[in-house]
Amino acid sequence: MTLASFHRDPHAAAAPAPVGVTVPSGLCIAEEMPDILKPRKPLKGVMGFLIRNPAITIGGGVLLIMLFIAVFAPWLGTYDPTAISPAHRTRMPSTTNWFGTDALGRDIYSRCIYGARVSLIVGFSVAFLSSIVGLAIGVVSGMIRALDGVIMRMIDGMMSIPPILLAVALMALTRGSVENVIIAITLAQFPQVARLVRGLVLSLRELPYIDASIAAGTRLPKLIFRHILPNTFASMSVQATYICASAMITESILSFIGAGIPPSVSSWGNIMADGRALWQVKPFIILFPAVFLSLTVLAVNLLGDGMRDLLDPRFAKRL
Repeated sequence: MTLASFHRDPHAAAAPAPVGVTVPSGLCIAEEMPDILKPRKPLKGVMGFLIRNPAITIGGGVLLIMLFIAVFAPWLGTYDPTAISPAHRTRMPSTTNWFGTDALGRDIYSRCIYGARVSLIVGFSVAFLSSIVGLAIGVVSGMIRALDGVIMRMIDGMMSIPPILLAVALMALTRGSVENVIIAITLAQFPQVARLVRGLVLSLRELPYIDASIAAGTRLPKLIFRHILPNTFASMSVQATYICASAMITESILSFIGAGIPPSVSSWGNIMADGRALWQVKPFIILFPAVFLSLTVLAVNLLGDGMRDLLDPRFAKRL
């Protein structure tokens, strides 16, 4: 109820005054306005979660499509990705070859479809292995003060080398294969995880409930598994998505410069490497695998941003 100052219409009926309220002469009580917009009820369940978290919805949706393509590549491909046909080389996209053919006559569409397998396997494997290794080293460094200085100086030395250069140097010592690429990228990525986990452990170690657990006689292994590790899950999950995206890009770079997966294996980096000499006259050879790689990396990064907003209270939209 609000007081409205206006000239009273002698023919208009004034609203009754509330109990205990005295209306001065010349004023009247305005009638209560009806609700024009009905209050919206927040959606619940899976649909509500997807609407409230668009980054997770879009990123997860695109990533699921790429996983579907990778799993069902034998049924989605139109030709054998390794079949060579010199008579049909560098053909433009058409109804026969949807993405065209490369310099050896191989179907680019089929190679891109099978290339999703390599990139996703490398990305997920590196993210998982880097998280496990970095988590173990970070927890040991953060909880055992005597080893902290030695471990961190070694981590600093590895982080002083750019990850791509370290991966190239490691690949130069071995033969090209998917397994060796995963190991090389993992060795270049886990120092970042180890430093992140160490920082989390150092901050958690000073909390009162940790001091109370130590005073109660809780042993170190139980303290780590019950109180430390669960509180690193949110940050570790977000970091794993960024490592996955970085690993896909690094694998493509290694394959592009000839230091990664063998050229006979269909990967997005190898397809772009095959078309770099014909970029000015046949840009579609590089365009299609680059679009696949960009969409996949964008999806993983969107998923990571959405998980950060969801799990980290500092970035929460709802307080």
